[in-house]
Amino acid sequence: MALRWRSPAGAPALAAAETQADLVEVFKRARRLELKRGATILRSYRVALGFSPQGHKEREGDGRTPEGDYRIDTRNPRSAFHLSLRISYPDAADKAHAAKLGVSAGGDIYIHGLPNGMRKLFVRHPVNDWTTGCVAVSDAEIREIWSLVPTGARVRIHP
Repeated sequence: MALRWRSPAGAPALAAAETQADLVEVFKRARRLELKRGATILRSYRVALGFSPQGHKEREGDGRTPEGDYRIDTRNPRSAFHLSLRISYPDAADKAHAAKLGVSAGGDIYIHGLPNGMRKLFVRHPVNDWTTGCVAVSDAEIREIWSLVPTGARVRIHP
């Protein structure tokens, strides 16, 4: 995500704290993302994943979406995609596993909208898995997710 453009409509404000999610849960096989507060599902979305989604991400460039427990650690309103929330991959275990393999664990795993600019026209979202390991939703959906998911929220990604 080296190139950065300002997202067209700017970032929405955060929702009131009592309405925000405390868990983002991704179910890779079902291609579903759920926002939860306690045991209550607040919202559910169809997602696209990395271009080679089966299995846990092991190395940079493998096209896999990681699996495990993470956090939202950064919000990027100036992303190359329409808004993005960074997932805290790689954690210490991911880095250790990659080091054991002698490879880079990679990083820059986000929940984001569609690409900004002309590239948006060529993405067949959500029909195909098209990211390099991220979790993608529509632009309208990332705006809603952005407002409901605070920095620090837990992220659990299931196979």
